[in-house]
Amino acid sequence: MSESGGERNAVGGPVASRAGQFSWAFFDWANQPYFTLITTFIFAPYFASGFIGDPVQGQVLWGYTQSIAGLGIAIASPLLGAVADQTGARKPWLVFFSILFVIGSALLWNALPGAPDGPGFVMGAVVCAALGMEFALVFYNAMLPTLVPEKRMGVLSGFGWGIGYVGGLAALFFVLMFLVADVESGVTMIGIEPLFGLDPVMREAERFTGPLAALWYTLFSLPIFLLTPDAPRTRVKAGAAIRGGLAQLRATVAKLGSYKNIGLFLVARMTYYDGLSAIFAFGGIYAAGTFGWEITTLALFGIVLSIFAAIGAFLGGWMDDRFGSKRTILVAVAGLVVGTLASVSITSDTIFFFIAVPPPVPGAGPFMSTGEQVYMLAGVLIGISGGPAQAASRTFMARLAPKEMMTEFFGLYALSGKATSFVAPFVIALATSAANSQRAGLFVVVVFLLVGFALLLPVREERGAA
Repeated sequence: MSESGGERNAVGGPVASRAGQFSWAFFDWANQPYFTLITTFIFAPYFASGFIGDPVQGQVLWGYTQSIAGLGIAIASPLLGAVADQTGARKPWLVFFSILFVIGSALLWNALPGAPDGPGFVMGAVVCAALGMEFALVFYNAMLPTLVPEKRMGVLSGFGWGIGYVGGLAALFFVLMFLVADVESGVTMIGIEPLFGLDPVMREAERFTGPLAALWYTLFSLPIFLLTPDAPRTRVKAGAAIRGGLAQLRATVAKLGSYKNIGLFLVARMTYYDGLSAIFAFGGIYAAGTFGWEITTLALFGIVLSIFAAIGAFLGGWMDDRFGSKRTILVAVAGLVVGTLASVSITSDTIFFFIAVPPPVPGAGPFMSTGEQVYMLAGVLIGISGGPAQAASRTFMARLAPKEMMTEFFGLYALSGKATSFVAPFVIALATSAANSQRAGLFVVVVFLLVGFALLLPVREERGAA
């Protein structure tokens, strides 16, 4: 994470210290439990099968929730990036949206089983947490090129994703060992009563993942605020910044005609990232509905996938700097296509669409059936491919964007990650509802991944290229 090849400068100034670089990357450790615990392995499946109580209807409502959040992020992210370019400093924005995330995440504790007060409040809290996190990431990602020379961005970005997955893994271990108790024995896997007296009957361990992600984020995000350097703040006031940001955003969108190569990358990334986000958002829900997995099995599944995702992210950072961002992304998206196809080919008693296998035996233990084992292998492939796809995309944007418009283009980058993200969950919800089948909904993911792969093929790795 140090300077390379004698280069001493990043974009706009000197290379950050090792502590500053590490603290930036460590922010991924701070935010990853939100994605691991809430949107993927624990809370999302609980929302569908436990809170709503019907896996199919739960998948439909989760899809609508993600659609609402994605629409808000799509509208606001590029404007926020342009405003930040007017004001200079990124950290004040990072603080504000961090607070929004912490509030929304903490409110998930109110998701009592059976939705006694209706799902609207909890869905609103999920949207609040999602908006806070994604808006914070706009400013976090835009700090990357100001910290290290261009030739080191791939390693630092991959390192961030890697320790992020390790952070998610640590959070899953904590939940499994200290919070999840067996209903009959009342003790966790290590033979102790759950911390904070969490009641397994009231699904308090699943509900506590929201406050836990908020506390984890608050504690481990401190290094980036204390040790990572920020761009100097300008004297532009908020109102002027908004007006200037709107004007700059209009100019940027107009200029995309002059940056057709970047525009094509953003469209490609918009498409494959939507598929990637959807498989992570709905994979746990599908497993819970298909195999009846409870929190312990879901946590174990998440631990295995997080290990391979971390390996993939570290490997992807090396591949990015050695072979280029584009090649790394293409390999990763191809892996996601194969893993997703394998996942949707599985039901409780079939694999690869047509091969009959014995269904899971109640009480037989986690991953004992053939279907569960194949689903695990497909998940491993998705996990090991997801890290490089995300880390290399972030680096690719930093290498393509004009240096003087970095945050502005990262706002468009955030838009490309969310502009159609409200479409995929919405289509998944519609397909699931129409076919009354979780499996039917997930076939949408494959289409997004394949189209994104095809769109990326003609993109050139040139900064600010037309």
